[in-house]
Amino acid sequence: MLMKTEERPIVVSREQVPVPIKRLSRARLALAFAAAAASDFVSIFTEFAPPLQWLVDLATAGTLFLILGRRWALLPGLVVEAIPGMGVFPIWILVVLSLVAYDEIKAHRR
Repeated sequence: MLMKTEERPIVVSREQVPVPIKRLSRARLALAFAAAAASDFVSIFTEFAPPLQWLVDLATAGTLFLILGRRWALLPGLVVEAIPGMGVFPIWILVVLSLVAYDEIKAHRR
């Protein structure tokens, strides 16, 4: 089988079937951004109550894990949110945005 790309043709044998990249739907991305925005908004008010802040962050990580699937990129967001004072920044929105950007970069590589 002969596949054409922008640069050069690629020869693929019958055993090497190209696998389509599984992208998240717009509804899931919108839901992930909404969950991240809600968490970042609540985090501003719970900044001075660390145990409550930790519960919000764990709930957000769990929610994003359910919405976006198993993504290791959620773990650094959870670690950054555990640093005192970082709750005033929109960390969860940046995490979701970085996952979307990474998926786009990965899609264009193949």
